[in-house]
Amino acid sequence: MAPSKWISAVLVGCLSSVALGMPTSTTDHLVKRANIDDSATGYASQNGGTTGGAGGTTTTVSSYAAFTEAVSGDDAKVVVVSGKITKAADQARVGSNTSIIGKDSSAILSGFGVLVKEASNVIIRNLGVEKVLADNGDAIGIQYSKNVWVDHCDVSSDRDHDKDYYDGLIDVTHGSDYVTVSNTFIHDHWKASLVGHSDSNGDEDTGYLHVTQNNNYWYNINSRAPSFRFGTGHIYNSYFQDVSDGINTRQGAQLLVESNAFTGSKKPLYSTDDGYAVSNDNDFGDGENAAEQGTLTSVPYDYDLVGSGSVKNAVVGTAGQTLSF
Repeated sequence: MAPSKWISAVLVGCLSSVALGMPTSTTDHLVKRANIDDSATGYASQNGGTTGGAGGTTTTVSSYAAFTEAVSGDDAKVVVVSGKITKAADQARVGSNTSIIGKDSSAILSGFGVLVKEASNVIIRNLGVEKVLADNGDAIGIQYSKNVWVDHCDVSSDRDHDKDYYDGLIDVTHGSDYVTVSNTFIHDHWKASLVGHSDSNGDEDTGYLHVTQNNNYWYNINSRAPSFRFGTGHIYNSYFQDVSDGINTRQGAQLLVESNAFTGSKKPLYSTDDGYAVSNDNDFGDGENAAEQGTLTSVPYDYDLVGSGSVKNAVVGTAGQTLSF
């Protein structure tokens, strides 16, 4: 069977398990490389689950034109990225019912990112996105969308320019909902991740922005790791190294922060403008918990905690483009 057809066949079988409500073990992600047949976890597993392009066509792309064409439209589809695609351009807009899968660790979008806007049921896995200039948007932008799973990706820029030279690495905004960012290497950037883009957007965002961020490796980040407004967030099993301003809960956000470890952070967890957090088993290094006590003590899905003392070994070397075929 041709590789692209094999990937499609496996995706069909495995991603259907999400819709059937089959359980997934987060622990498996901690001790081995991820497989293509893993199921969406966290909030992306809710609201009917996130199956991406399961059952649709499979296309392998290696150019900007082919990529932008392949990810458009709402028909079910699996788009396999082969090699590095370099283009100084705006974000490529992704349609609903899409899976974007990096073929291996060489699958990188350089100079342009992806935009999931007014879409639903999207999976982005094993993909690198780098050096997207601010004029061209975020590395991965999620707007007005539901059920999006970003997993085992590698997103970065550099800190050789001023803080506004690049935009965000992974931003979830404009009332998006049921989003998970997992097993991802987020590094070398000024302002990394917004959940909720503006203090004045409460009418659109309140009641939405249910976002899970787990098993991620954050490295060499100045701020927004993440900055979380209005919504409901679960941040667990993540390692933060040399992240100056880490998790900022603000504008009424309610966060559950568990089993994370920080080293080299000035403000690992803090509140501004009435943001709240519940903290369980976090190692804040030389920093401290400066968040107002919140009320979010549970989430509506199963997950496993590795413990703050074990999270570094569990995440470093596992987060990022480590998907196996």
